Amino acid sequence: MTVTIGRRELLAALGGAAAAWPLAARAQQPAMPVIGSLTGHSRISFAAYLSAFQRGLADMGFVEGRNLAIEYRFAQGRYDRMPEMAADLVRRPIAAMLVTGGGAQPVLTSRVLTTIPVVFVTGTDPVRGGIVQSLNRPGGNVTGVYQFAAAMDAKRLGMLREIVPSARDIGVLVNPTYADVETQLKEVGQAASTLGLAPHVLRASTEGEIDAAFGAIASMRAGALLVCADPFFNTRRSQIVALAARHAIPAIYEQREFAEAGGLMSYGASFRQAYAQAGTYTGRILKGEKPADLPIAQTTKFELVINLVVAKAFRLDIPSHVLALADEVIE
Repeated sequence: MTVTIGRRELLAALGGAAAAWPLAARAQQPAMPVIGSLTGHSRISFAAYLSAFQRGLADMGFVEGRNLAIEYRFAQGRYDRMPEMAADLVRRPIAAMLVTGGGAQPVLTSRVLTTIPVVFVTGTDPVRGGIVQSLNRPGGNVTGVYQFAAAMDAKRLGMLREIVPSARDIGVLVNPTYADVETQLKEVGQAASTLGLAPHVLRASTEGEIDAAFGAIASMRAGALLVCADPFFNTRRSQIVALAARHAIPAIYEQREFAEAGGLMSYGASFRQAYAQAGTYTGRILKGEKPADLPIAQTTKFELVINLVVAKAFRLDIPSHVLALADEVIE
């Protein structure tokens, strides 16, 4: 026997089934968590660190595009933009936030990020900077990784002295908008006094000011250059390395990417280790742990990278004891 269903009955039947489908889908596919990523870096300078962060997340079972989404914001060295970007992310349904870069401290100590869990990566002492109560018990909704970026500038100056022992006048490039710039200048000044060096401080927070700073270094005939830790300088890595080569100024940098890009040498904490740890912490928070219960992690790996190709171009003989300390020698 043939049963005929009218158009009205068919639409009603389909409507009932369609109403049930989303409910079944939601039961089978839980909502994908979304995290925010706010950094003072550019997209390009952040790429290697993002890969490390994603690796840390993957170790905790979270893969972007599969069971996790990430909302990105890049300040590109414009730290004054970061509070507004943070406020925009907070207005979105995010489960946690990663905050990194030179403008992190003002954001982390403001009242913008009080409602969601936050993981940071910073070179500023988080206790002295007012970000957390203590390293072991951060308290509140914030935890993260301290990688000693700014604290290593005095050490880098000493290494530069080893490489260019004849240099007395040393250029010191700093970003005046970096939160830890006064600490940098104080520690570099003390180290320079101990080493018998005359530091010449040059300030740059824009592309044009970097050009002007290198012109000043050339005019004063500085024998070497210390590029202090700062994410803005990382966004201008190619420009800085090219200017150092053009003016034949031996320089030391914070991150290995400078040496890989054609800089003379770099010494500092492993940023990739720091970001991998931040990814692990973010994954643990997504699984239910509280930031207050996660002690501040401290970078334990420090890398010395020497570019021998550049050293030969500058006619520098790298002492054998310095080469022996290098984690990587680029030839």
